[in-house]
Amino acid sequence: MTVFGVDIGGSGIKGAPADLDNGRLAQERVKVLTPQPSEPAAVAAAVREVVEQFDWQGPVGLTFPGVVVDGRTLTAANVHKDWVGTDAAGLFSEALGGRPVAVVNDADAAGVAEIRFGAGRDRGGVVLLLTLGTGIGSALFVDGVLVPNTELGHLELHGKDAEKHASSAAREKHDLSWAHWAERLDDYFAMVEMLFSPQLIIIGGGVSRKADKFLPLLKPLRAEIVPAHLQNDAGIIGAAMQASRLAPVS
Repeated sequence: MTVFGVDIGGSGIKGAPADLDNGRLAQERVKVLTPQPSEPAAVAAAVREVVEQFDWQGPVGLTFPGVVVDGRTLTAANVHKDWVGTDAAGLFSEALGGRPVAVVNDADAAGVAEIRFGAGRDRGGVVLLLTLGTGIGSALFVDGVLVPNTELGHLELHGKDAEKHASSAAREKHDLSWAHWAERLDDYFAMVEMLFSPQLIIIGGGVSRKADKFLPLLKPLRAEIVPAHLQNDAGIIGAAMQASRLAPVS
């Protein structure tokens, strides 16, 4: 089964058809920059630009960096505030010529892909995926079942949102060494372990490609910490998984 997925981030929008039998992209992904300002109409046009690079006619799954309930976006931490309260599913469907769309939180999408095809496959108990990128996204699972929209990047750490302190963007903004950043991650991971007692923490986002630079520097936790197997393709694959429920596809 092949379904189209689009991963919308604070800095880039990328998409491709995903092979859901094998958990990988069916074609090389296309990426465009997220419009600035990232208002809903501009982002919808950018999504259309990505999808139109492919001969795709079926449903489309889309991730969004914020809380998504019944196709409506309720928060917007790293995109324009006009997204708050927007009927995102309706907006994207209209931009894509009326085709069915599914909209899901970006970290939740990455998480369901990792649980099915990646580092969380066949793992029971409490599993937590954390995407370290423009912000920090989170996906929480209990025996493989998603608890949606956890948004743990907005837990307070040292007086501000944790993602302002420990995201990959924070590392780049403050020009932190890998060792210094690992110390910040230690603080954050210790907090989420205290709150949720996960057996497994999966590190996703683009920085997961460089896991060897920082994972060995982290203090040991009770939880096992591993990099995401699908790396930065997980969001596309997870979005496609959501869209696969909408209608029969090829």
